[in-house]
Amino acid sequence: MAIHRTKSPQRSSPDVERLVADAISLAASGSQVEDRFWEERLNLRLMRLLKNQNQNAIDAALDQTFRINTVAFEVLADSAETLAESLVIEHDGQNWDALLLALPIVAHTRYQIPSGALPIGAVETTAAALHSSIASTESRLAIIPWLYSIDQMPHSHSQTRLLTEALATAAITSSEIKIELREMSETIAVLADPRFIIAVVAAPSGMPLFRWQAEAPLRQERGVSLIGWQTAMHDPIAALLPGCEFELLLPEAYFTNCRLADKHVRPLSIRAAVNFLESTLGVLPAGLSCVVGAFGEDQADEYRISFSLKGSPEVVYGVIWPLYDRESVANDALNDLSDDESPMKRIADALHDAGVEDVFRHAMLFDPELCDDCGAPLFPDRSGEAVHAEMPDDAPTQQPLFH
Repeated sequence: MAIHRTKSPQRSSPDVERLVADAISLAASGSQVEDRFWEERLNLRLMRLLKNQNQNAIDAALDQTFRINTVAFEVLADSAETLAESLVIEHDGQNWDALLLALPIVAHTRYQIPSGALPIGAVETTAAALHSSIASTESRLAIIPWLYSIDQMPHSHSQTRLLTEALATAAITSSEIKIELREMSETIAVLADPRFIIAVVAAPSGMPLFRWQAEAPLRQERGVSLIGWQTAMHDPIAALLPGCEFELLLPEAYFTNCRLADKHVRPLSIRAAVNFLESTLGVLPAGLSCVVGAFGEDQADEYRISFSLKGSPEVVYGVIWPLYDRESVANDALNDLSDDESPMKRIADALHDAGVEDVFRHAMLFDPELCDDCGAPLFPDRSGEAVHAEMPDDAPTQQPLFH
């Protein structure tokens, strides 16, 4: 996926060292002429690794640049994502630009969020809505007939590139999509989660892919496109997601929209947890207490939020608020509320909006521990221990896993 956090240092291979050096050189460039020189070198190396499915080298280079040069990390990450989600393909003497799209649906429920095969009618409706609101008049589309959960999506740049190639070929040649869908991983049952439809949009090179790229009078602003998309797709998605509340985000490039959907779902996860505890335990939001702590090995990779009944030290439920590539928190600012963009401020605001008033914030960095027996994440209690979240013995037995 589009999520990358640094790992422990490894011995560098020549491929990794060259990628890191090129990314640092591009980040330090002072002109567009030099930019083009380094971009070409970097892209050639990345493309060779992608074609050879050498994801380990790409990941190791991202790890190194993340630790030593954040600007170079951004450069390398953007280049790898661009090559994975877009390409130029030739067909009948014509070059076509193709871009992999993620069509996010940010959903929450008290029951279960469906995923799986899309009926042919839903695929046709999606294609019609893309053509009418999003894609340019010259474009062609290919849509995978599957409603993806995040754990079913491609998990690397190399896998994403293969998917882009397969869909681009299908879109441009109007042929069958050659993708195996029968052995998808099981979807983890959570109360708030994004769902995705994956597609490719392609257009003759130099022509617009999207309506907001077109010249007047065909040009349509993104906001207008989003409203048209949401209007056209609301009822079809509601039929696919019974018992769910959802928001449709603007169809856009794959990696950008994966991150955007994940960020949109974080406050919904808190609201869904509060709703679940209210309906399951009969406790109002004001009757809950929360403890929030940052977890990671050397830096914060995520925040874990514990829910308890007010007046009780027992953690009955937990929610994880993950951090992504472009989010970092200094270890001396883990519980900072002075910055409106800080994760802790966003978490505190989401809890307040959900009606939870009693919130305790830890300033320490916890080890990212999991339960030895079941593998579930452990959550912070008020005393600073990481403990297992356990619903009361008299709670209903059928409970969705939640994170």
